[in-house]
Amino acid sequence: MIKCNVTVCGTVSRQAQMRANKEGTQFASFGINIVIPAKSGINKTVEISVAKTCNNLSELPPIQVGTRIEVAGILMFHKKGEALYLNLSATGINTFNASNNDGITGTMEFRGTLGKQIEDKTTKSGKSFTVFSAYSSEKDGDNYTYTWVRFMQFDKRKEAWMQPKAGINAKGDLELGVYNNRLDLTCRISECSLWEKSSNSYQH
Repeated sequence: MIKCNVTVCGTVSRQAQMRANKEGTQFASFGINIVIPAKSGINKTVEISVAKTCNNLSELPPIQVGTRIEVAGILMFHKKGEALYLNLSATGINTFNASNNDGITGTMEFRGTLGKQIEDKTTKSGKSFTVFSAYSSEKDGDNYTYTWVRFMQFDKRKEAWMQPKAGINAKGDLELGVYNNRLDLTCRISECSLWEKSSNSYQH
């Protein structure tokens, strides 16, 4: 599970349309393009699919293709094959004072499994920090897909339970970048704990 409480600023890429979910709830659906800066290589444009519960489009600000827009809400990451999809459930939409700079800022909640390397490091100023990666898994047909996140925890050495394949709950600041044309997810941890994985969980 990767769930982020974010504010997104970008450009409308798909015209807003009214749709309904399986329960019959009406919502507006549109797309936003955002340029993510590259850590290596060139910057990458990603599209976020946005859904906002409403009865009709007149309840929302004008959403036209090419409009600069700021949207607050819950961002979820879903992977199918090698493709990573970004879906935003919007709580607020602003088209009047949107920044000219693209960006995604906010916090991440993560539940998943630790990778093989958990390293203690020290900054040049002598502060200790821990670096590791962990993955969240989800069912894709009969198979599982895995979304990796890089974590950094400052002013703390790794705890005894932090071992490869251990379950982890983590919260912290979300950072997005691009590395070799792939979206790179990073979280600066504010709190984390052992996740006791159940036998019927999709995570493993």
